[in-house]
Order: sequence, then structure tokens, then C-alpha cells
Amino acid sequence: MSEEILINFTPQETRVAVMQQGVVQELHIERTASRGLVGNVYLGRIVRILPGMQSAFVEIGLERTAFLHVADIWQPREHAPERGSERPIEKILSEGQSIVVQVIKDPIGTKGARLSTQISIAGRMLVYLPQEKHIGISQRIEAEAEREVLREKITRLLPDDEPGGFIVRTMAENASDEEFVTDIAYLRKTWGDIRDKARISGPPTLLYQELSLGQRVLRDFVNPDTGRIVIDSRENFQKLTVFAKEYTPAVLPMLDHYTGQRPLFDLHGVEEEIQKALARRVDLKSGGYLIIDQTEAMTTIDVNTGGFVGVRNFDDTIFKTNLEAALTIARQLRLRNLGGIIIVDFIDMENGEHKKAVLEEFNKALSRDHTRLTVNGFTQLGLVEMTRKRTRESLAHVLCQPCPTCGGRGEVKTARTVAYEILRELLREARQFNAREYRVLAGPEVVDLFLDEESQSLAMLSDFIGKPVSLQSEPSYSPEQYDIVLM
Repeated sequence: MSEEILINFTPQETRVAVMQQGVVQELHIERTASRGLVGNVYLGRIVRILPGMQSAFVEIGLERTAFLHVADIWQPREHAPERGSERPIEKILSEGQSIVVQVIKDPIGTKGARLSTQISIAGRMLVYLPQEKHIGISQRIEAEAEREVLREKITRLLPDDEPGGFIVRTMAENASDEEFVTDIAYLRKTWGDIRDKARISGPPTLLYQELSLGQRVLRDFVNPDTGRIVIDSRENFQKLTVFAKEYTPAVLPMLDHYTGQRPLFDLHGVEEEIQKALARRVDLKSGGYLIIDQTEAMTTIDVNTGGFVGVRNFDDTIFKTNLEAALTIARQLRLRNLGGIIIVDFIDMENGEHKKAVLEEFNKALSRDHTRLTVNGFTQLGLVEMTRKRTRESLAHVLCQPCPTCGGRGEVKTARTVAYEILRELLREARQFNAREYRVLAGPEVVDLFLDEESQSLAMLSDFIGKPVSLQSEPSYSPEQYDIVLM
């Protein structure tokens, strides 16, 4: 399947769209003001140790302290304890101690960044592990003979006294000796620079910053199916060309500078797809639709037939809708970058063969996803449970914020509910303060309700407290907002 990668640059952000057969499959956005932290190496300081959680909070210069669990503290293989028998963290670390750490998970929501003391630096073909003496092969390279050939090649290219170990990445399957040697030299130099900076710096200090999104596209996104990488900025096209010449020469022929008048993302329909990916409802071509609800705990996806009527019977309608939904859901997970626990509520199917076929189609569509995931079969309630590894914020969390009116509930109180709250608040204020008059400031809908249907309620309350109550309409107020002013 031919793949095309579009890169849109502006001074404020970089946006990448991965296209297959002209359809957007993945979206990646990196804002200059809030670049991701995964891969960054810091010299940090232990500010607090929590023996009960076997964790430590580390100051690395971010808004929130980062989090280091005892399981993420590196120990040499020969001294590494069996899982569950690690030394307690309070015996390993002490408050105020300086420590070199790497971010393995970006801050998400209210959680700080997650750290590890095992440093790994990614190159094009290899990942360098400066604390290890081990040659590993990516699990995606499954043929044992091929794995052994790669392991022997790397061992041959490394001097006997070479410090550190390497993991061979998937894209190194057909790499030449020269490409490996170039990668090894780059990674060793990078680690040397990190160590030198750590020696002369005090915590907290950023020792190494992961590549920009544009550079990571050339290093990580390109695969055998990639045919073209289109870049809409001359300056960044030149920068990426220089980067590719040095680190990813095989990618050079794919780079293409877009010079058209029409914006690149408009030309390929990406802007429209971004808007659709933020919507709660996703329409299917058959007439059915999905409802996607993303919450803190999990994401739920509900499949509905909508206006689709099958050609033979209702079972056929359900089966065809579920098959189409399986393909669409797999794409939406990648497009929206939904992670964590995901529950899919396909339309109930009585036929066991239909269930099996839908699950097979779903797994086949998910196999194109590069993110690690697990899928369970249908539960007794007819739901499909799955997990998708969270590696970065979802598209909605990057581009959106909770509604200031409803606070993320997805609904607001009715004007009548707010009006009754105001009546109760007026009674509380009258008992506490001896004002001459009370003025209610509220949105137009609430004020209109008090002037019409609830005018008698307001008059009765005014008589009860023995003080006049006046109304003032504030068009700028949200539906739930109001103030009571004591005159």
C-alpha cells in the first residue's frame, strides 16, 4: 500500500499527516511552545521519596515534578534482582541527590512526566544503550536467521572494548555496514556530549533534547511503503535535506518541496479530516454511525445502524454495519491517537460466524497500527475490550480544552435550574446580610424566565425577605453564570 507523508510547517507548529491511498491515517502535531519531552535526558534532583509507593519525585525544570518508580531504576544485568524483589527505593536514592534521567512518558493531564535512569538514544538504524553490554534485535524482525545475521554484523562492527550496547531497529533489516558505522559514530558522539554536559552542570539541566517532529519523520516514520515526503516550507526542506544527507541518506530521494499556491493540507483534504477527528459522531458510508466518547478512565465507541437498511434482512444490516465500523474504528484510533482502555460496543449479533468475521476484520485493520495494542474477544455483554498504549496526548487533548461553561460534562444546566439556584442563594444572602436591595446579574435566558414564567416566584421571595430584588441581563454571561450584588 503506497504511503505519502505530508509535513506542514509554520513558526508556531509542525503538523504531519500520514496518507495511504489518499486517505489520512495518522496525524502528528508538535507545537513550538510545548514540544514533547519523551527521549529528553536531564540532570535532575530528587526532591521527595515515597517509600509507600516505591517512587520518587524528581525536579528536572518542568512545571510539575517528574515521577521515577523503583522498577525504572537501572541496575546492571548481573546484579539485577528478580521482579518483585528489588531493593527498596529509599535504600537506592536519597533526597537532594543529583541523578541523570530520561523521560519515557510525557506529562498527561495532571500526571507529571515519567522517568527512567536507563538511558537510550535512538538513531536511524540502532538504539544505543550506554549502560548495557548487550546486542538486541527488534521483535518486529521475526525470522531467527535474519536476527542472527544482524547480531553478528553489529558485533563485528564494534570494537571489543566498545562500551554500551545496541538494539537493532526494524528499519535496519537491509542496512549496509556503512550505515551502521555512521549510526554508531553519531550515537557515541551524542552520549559523549551528554556526559560532558552533565559533569559541568548543576540540576536541573536539560542535557539532550529529542529530535524535532520533522527530523523524527525521517528517522522513524519512513518504511518500505513510503513513496514521498512532501514539505511545504523551503527553509525546513533545506534543513531536513541536510539532516537526511548526514543521518538518513536513503530518505533523500523521497523529499519533495511543495511550492503550490493552495495550502498543502487543504489540497489533500487534511484540514477537513482534522475537524472530523474532533467530532463525537463519525458517519459511515452505509448510513450507520459511531459515537466516540473519550473520558479520563477509558474511551467508549458505540456502533449504530442509523438509516442503513440491508438488502436481505436485519441480521445482514447489522453484520455489514459492524464490518464497516471495524475498519473505521481502527483508522479513528490512529487518527485521534486514542490510548488506554477502549470499549467497543458493536451492534448485537446473534450469529456466531458474524461475530467471528467482525473480530477478524477488526484485528486485520488494527494490524496496520504501529502502536502496541491488545484485543480481547466479545464479552458476555457483547462488548469488545482492548487496550492501546498511550505514548502521547490524544489529538483532542492537543487541540482542545474542556468547555468553560459545562466543565467537560457535555451539557449545561437549564435556565429554570439556574433560576431556582438563584432563588435559594437570595434566601441565604438575606439571612446573612441586611442589604437595602438585591440585584441579580444573569444570562438573558434566566432573566427572561424571571420576567415571565417565574415572575411570581421572584415576587413571593421578595415579599418573604422584605427587600426588593432587581434583575440585570448580562449577554456575556454563560448559561450557568450569575452574580448577586448587595445594594
